[in-house]
Amino acid sequence: MHRKLTIVALAAALLAGACGNDEPAPGAAETGEPTASTEATADTGDDATTSSVTDPSTDDADVPEAIISLSPTATEMLFAIDAGDQVVAVDDESDFPAGVPTTDLSGFEPNVEAIAAFEPDLVVLQGGYDDAVAGLEALDIEVLVQPAATTLDDTYDQIAELGIVTGHEDEAAALVADMRAEIDALSAAIPRRTEPLTYYHELDPLLYSVTDRTFIGQLYTLAQLTSIANVADPDGALGGYPQVSAELIVDADPDVVFLADSECCGETAETFAARPGFADLSAVRNGAVVNLSDDVASRWGPRVVEMLRTIIEATASVPVG
Repeated sequence: MHRKLTIVALAAALLAGACGNDEPAPGAAETGEPTASTEATADTGDDATTSSVTDPSTDDADVPEAIISLSPTATEMLFAIDAGDQVVAVDDESDFPAGVPTTDLSGFEPNVEAIAAFEPDLVVLQGGYDDAVAGLEALDIEVLVQPAATTLDDTYDQIAELGIVTGHEDEAAALVADMRAEIDALSAAIPRRTEPLTYYHELDPLLYSVTDRTFIGQLYTLAQLTSIANVADPDGALGGYPQVSAELIVDADPDVVFLADSECCGETAETFAARPGFADLSAVRNGAVVNLSDDVASRWGPRVVEMLRTIIEATASVPVG
């Protein structure tokens, strides 16, 4: 069965295994409207949510020539900073850009022996896999751990870090500058609303959603939207990814619905409207049920600009209430 490494899947894994590693669950950022250039620091109890690497400094002699990425987001970042020629293998969920060297390596269950068989000199992992990190380091393989971002600044920091360790610092800086400029421009062009639109973001048919505290929630906040799921996780105890009920959705009557389970689960505006009680929702009546790319909506790499643009374009003419 095809599995997609989404932000919520990682959040669930981290929450379930909290006693076994030190990685914070994503989504516990401070509240308040973020700006496009400066995001709130994550309120996870740690000093920061930055990534970690065995030795982040590098020179020409230390530039890795055989990189393995076990993170679809890191894969996108590596190719976006022109480090793709150094990537020898990526995990089975990495599918962008086209032509990446996808293998059967798992980002969910990293296998040290299978990874080592590619003879990498750098492996990029998401957080929560301490045993795999220890096993790789015991083989003198450098490991870079980049946990799920909770703010846009985390994304920028991870891109910059990959630029440093791969010898593409200038390309990474240029990418970050372009992303900042595009996000600032998109945000500034939105007409100010007297009140934000309400939205429901569906991660899967089990009705898991996101709050404004999450990474994706902050993109919605930039677009002047607020999540109906906030009431289901008001203090962030669930990492910002609560499971809501159909009754909550009906009662909240969101102005816009975003389906991030279109590709994995076949959900569409039609299937959503066919659910009991949903046909009369404002979003359904106003044609404001939006199908998202599952991958773009679940990764925190360069395509967050595309995600923000999609949100803004989809809500440009949506009436409030």
